[in-house]
Amino acid sequence: MHDLSPSGFSLPAPSRRTLLRGMGGAALLGAGIPLLSACGGSGSSADPKTVSLGSNSSDAVPKKAFAEIYAAFTKKSGIKVDVNTKDHNTFQEQINSYLQGTPDDVFTWFAGYRMQFFASKKLATPIDDVWQKIGGNFPEAMQKLSKGEDGKYYFVPLYTYPWAVFYRKSVFDQHGYKVPTTWDDFVALCKRMQKDGLVPIAFGDKDAWPAMGTFDQINFRTNGYDFHVELMAGKASWTDPKVRKVFDHWSEILPYHQEGAVGRTWQDAAQTLVAKKAGMYLLGTFVGQQFTDKADLDDLDFFAFPEIDPQFGQDTVEAPTDGFMLSKAPKNRAGAAKLLEYLGTPEAEQIYLKADSSVVAASTKADTSSYTALQKKSFEMISGAKSLTQFMDRDSRPDFTSTVMQPALQNFVRNPKNVDSILSSIERQKKTIFASS
Repeated sequence: MHDLSPSGFSLPAPSRRTLLRGMGGAALLGAGIPLLSACGGSGSSADPKTVSLGSNSSDAVPKKAFAEIYAAFTKKSGIKVDVNTKDHNTFQEQINSYLQGTPDDVFTWFAGYRMQFFASKKLATPIDDVWQKIGGNFPEAMQKLSKGEDGKYYFVPLYTYPWAVFYRKSVFDQHGYKVPTTWDDFVALCKRMQKDGLVPIAFGDKDAWPAMGTFDQINFRTNGYDFHVELMAGKASWTDPKVRKVFDHWSEILPYHQEGAVGRTWQDAAQTLVAKKAGMYLLGTFVGQQFTDKADLDDLDFFAFPEIDPQFGQDTVEAPTDGFMLSKAPKNRAGAAKLLEYLGTPEAEQIYLKADSSVVAASTKADTSSYTALQKKSFEMISGAKSLTQFMDRDSRPDFTSTVMQPALQNFVRNPKNVDSILSSIERQKKTIFASS
């Protein structure tokens, strides 16, 4: 199957979609463009008592969870939700024609750049009226994540999860390690772990996306959120000395990463953390799915990627967020607004989270009493963030990240001394791709 990027480029569908978010609802990168034809939705929402909703949540767990949310909404409002579910690869291929044709009233999608792209093309409807009612449920960073470039709201977030540095509490206790909060402490800990016979940082980049997560962390810690967003949007140059500084930092810790990373899957890398052969692992909370023994999972903990430049501290968190948007010309605008208002409530989030414990609610008002220790910590990290990023392939154009960044970063991991030619090549290709939009 192939992904169709917003620009119409046909791309290989990244295999990580079912891996990275393969724990229920977070499993779906595109979470939601359904297709009854190349560009048609269900078309049944002319009825004022029905709202049509496009979903790609075809996996059993999220499909059931979403069905329970919609049933609860219908019970409360009397408005039926006509769900049009399609395989996520199918809708990804035809998202442009779908949104330009006759899409469903509401569709599931994700926050940040990919939402802003369709908003800027007038393929989505602003929902400021909805946010007047639900705004108090969300932290400032989540509100920022839900706005288009025009400052209007286009997105209602439902769930999210953070990227962080994972470790085994027992390993840290055994060796007397302390959680590092600064870059110098982090490098010193890597050296100490290596001396103690551990792989300091587990790493597997066979699928070519984990390295993007490493770049993101080092970039926004080194250069701040604003520069990171500009770089992802094609507005800053990859040959800027600020970017070179990111790779200088990365080169400093690369010797402490697991060798042969480009030939190793993220799951195999995770197993070295499970087996206590590695000391740390930078990944999303989905790493927990590799800890199948409860005692091992209870021993898993994480910390925020350490501070590099004090002016930026640790105030940015990478937290991919899925939710809902309103299409360009909804047949039942009033009913769709009521549905979106409901989807922005803690009640709707609680229904979803009962089915999927790998993610956390986007709202700060959600009931966290049933959260696991990792969920509670994830929730606190995201709620306390000044800014939230979405991961490179959501914060930038998918044709750029798949065809340029993935091979470039693998090249760097193999040959870090080639950094200057790698960055020049990235910048050349970036200009071509971003000029085509």
